[in-house]
Amino acid sequence: MVRCGKCAIVFDGVAHLVEEGTGVRAEPSPQLGLFEAGGTAPAKAPARALARAVVEDDEPLPEFLEEEAPRARFSVAWGVGALLAFALLAGQLAHYYRTEVATLVPQTRPYLVEACRFLDCELRLPRRPDLLSIESSDLQADKRRESLIVLNAVIRNRAPFAQEHPALELTLTDPGDKPLVRRVLQPGDYLVRPREALAPGIAPGGESVLRVHLDTGTVRATGYRLYLFYPS
Repeated sequence: MVRCGKCAIVFDGVAHLVEEGTGVRAEPSPQLGLFEAGGTAPAKAPARALARAVVEDDEPLPEFLEEEAPRARFSVAWGVGALLAFALLAGQLAHYYRTEVATLVPQTRPYLVEACRFLDCELRLPRRPDLLSIESSDLQADKRRESLIVLNAVIRNRAPFAQEHPALELTLTDPGDKPLVRRVLQPGDYLVRPREALAPGIAPGGESVLRVHLDTGTVRATGYRLYLFYPS
């Protein structure tokens, strides 16, 4: 069984043999010239055009002969949508990390403040307790009243940027270092002028000096512990 190189019909080649010299001239297949010794090779033609010629018009093309569909070009609508999505993502990141952005790029602080006014959010100073330290502290009795004590402390900011004032946890202890009473002091409790001092925070490399009077009541403490932290 053979397939015609022109019409692609399969037929019995032996049954259609033609004796030499009968005068019947069969039209050769375009591919035969490639294998005939000394024959003249046919003119070169595109591979797809040559392959398509052997298939009838009403016969579906094989999958490997199908031309690839042209890729759809990036439309203007998709481009605008991608830019809007990128801008929205950048805005969300700037809102979430607004404190870090204002710290790393101080020039953006005025714009972030205005954005927070519009979005009803707050632009706070950085909170890095690992870059804060209590340089010195002492607890003294107040001579005016037996139950009054005075806490003096110095908080140093070792960061290269301003930081928010931390909260302080003061624990009074007995002679066995067991806690008797504990109190958390917010910045508004130990700053002399809270409104003026809270906004700028503790300057880079600066210090915050505090002096707080506390009434211990009937508690008779002999020691204390003082920690700084940022409330979650």
